[in-house]
Amino acid sequence: MEKHDINAKQLMELSHVTIEQAMDGIFWLDEKGHIYRANEAACTQLGYTRKEFLRLSIADIDVKIGVKGFQELWSRLKLDRKETFESRHKRKNGKTYPAEITSYYIKSPENDGKDYTCNFFRDITHLKQTQHELKESEERFRSTFEEAPVGIAHVTLDRKWLRVNRTLCRLTGYTRDEMEAITFRDLNPPDSPEEDLIQVEKIVAGQIQTFSIEKPMMRKDGTSFWIHLSVSLKRNDTGAPDYMIAVVEDITARRQAEEELQALKNQLENENIYLQEEIRVEHNFGEIIGRCDAFKSVLRKVEQVAGTEATVLILGETGTGKELIARAVHDLSGRKKRPLVKVNCASLPANLIESELFGHEKGAFTGALARKSGRFELADGGTIFLDEIGDLPLELQAKLLRVLQEGEFERLGNPQTMKVDVRVIAATNRDLKKLMEQGLFREDLYYRLNVFPIDTPPLRERMEDIPDLVRHFIHKYKTKTASKVSKVASGEMKALQSYRWPGNIRELENIIERALIISRGESLELEEWLMQSTPQKVSGKMASLSENEKAHILKALELTAGRISGDKGAAKLLDINPKTLRSRMVKLGLLRS
Repeated sequence: MEKHDINAKQLMELSHVTIEQAMDGIFWLDEKGHIYRANEAACTQLGYTRKEFLRLSIADIDVKIGVKGFQELWSRLKLDRKETFESRHKRKNGKTYPAEITSYYIKSPENDGKDYTCNFFRDITHLKQTQHELKESEERFRSTFEEAPVGIAHVTLDRKWLRVNRTLCRLTGYTRDEMEAITFRDLNPPDSPEEDLIQVEKIVAGQIQTFSIEKPMMRKDGTSFWIHLSVSLKRNDTGAPDYMIAVVEDITARRQAEEELQALKNQLENENIYLQEEIRVEHNFGEIIGRCDAFKSVLRKVEQVAGTEATVLILGETGTGKELIARAVHDLSGRKKRPLVKVNCASLPANLIESELFGHEKGAFTGALARKSGRFELADGGTIFLDEIGDLPLELQAKLLRVLQEGEFERLGNPQTMKVDVRVIAATNRDLKKLMEQGLFREDLYYRLNVFPIDTPPLRERMEDIPDLVRHFIHKYKTKTASKVSKVASGEMKALQSYRWPGNIRELENIIERALIISRGESLELEEWLMQSTPQKVSGKMASLSENEKAHILKALELTAGRISGDKGAAKLLDINPKTLRSRMVKLGLLRS
């Protein structure tokens, strides 16, 4: 019995020590809510001495529960025996703080009719702050996730949507519920490479941790757009694969801008290539030279038409300066800041001229290894000069007519219609009316081109301009040929003015250049055959034009050992197209058709 009493006493002491040393505050309340016992932690947390604390009631330290609230709590505890709740305690200095309280109902062991509640409480200020920060963090994450400018999706390792943000739904056109019924594969356009799906398999297999790719994505309505897709693996706390994070950025505008920039770059490169080629071309003159009435009439027409948008047709023999007239029209027009693009319709094979005029796509025909802009495309905003228009194949004349009338065409291999704003200047040395009669030139195209015709006079009708032209060509080629020539004797000038010039100004230029090469002193020395030519006077008998032309061609053939084409051929010497030379030889009976 004595041993039992000692154990009970020791147990009481142990309980007292435990209560006093507890980290939580502990106090007891009677049925009226008065405090009749408390541990040191309770007094310290609330800032009271033990004596002060034992004079208080629950209403003095709990700002939320009050007397009425305590009575309700007492009633509940009598039934449930225990209740844990949050409230707000007030310290002696008047400051409050959040507290977590656990109350127990205790029946008095002495049966004196007094029951109590034992209340354990702790300061949860830090816990509440952590919870608040966590809640704010979650809200920020949710807001960032939902309102991010890019689509974001969390995807399970078995390729199912875990969560998707609002932006991804907007980009694809699906609702969240609709997204649950599809997979990432369903967002790939038909027949598109599935490189992204292959990379996803590598992530799941642990071969890679992340990848990014640019690819098309399909919307709910069937349209597609370009995206930059980044996928990375998210691991859990143990380091095991958990899910994948996919980030989808709409780059359609960027891709379109890049394509437009590349197209512009290609156009500029094509224009640069064309202009560089043009720079290498030696024009007849650096400026127009002519004082005769016939040529002044041509210049007046140039001034009249240059400022308009009218189509110009320049007619005249080979070598009369038709391209020079075309350049003058362009340089005096409102389009002078844009290029004058030249196409020689006689020098291009029939199977390539369409591509040259209108361009082609990669693979449009054998040998089309890249997309190429046509001359009409290069001339957009400027002028195109179609030289030797009479040699344009009949099957292309309808397409040219469409460009003249509608300003539109299709690039080879591309059905999309292109619009251009181009002024057309055409030139020919052929009789277009005769070609129309033969069915070789469209009548409607002829009348569309012949809006404003300009006839360039042959050099034989501009004999008074020859001295100025000779001096110009001497100045042009003197440095190139290292010549000392500075004057032309009257005999040489008379011979030049007496010759009939079937090759016109181009022929004159070639002869002056050759004369500078053979001249040994300061005076120009002409080739012997030209000096021996009999002057033709208007009052006497003159050789016919065809006779002079025939003699001139025969002389060229003699000098080239009968060769017509090539660098050492007569056509090169006469500076005309080999096809044109053969045609004239047939006409003059020098060659069989």
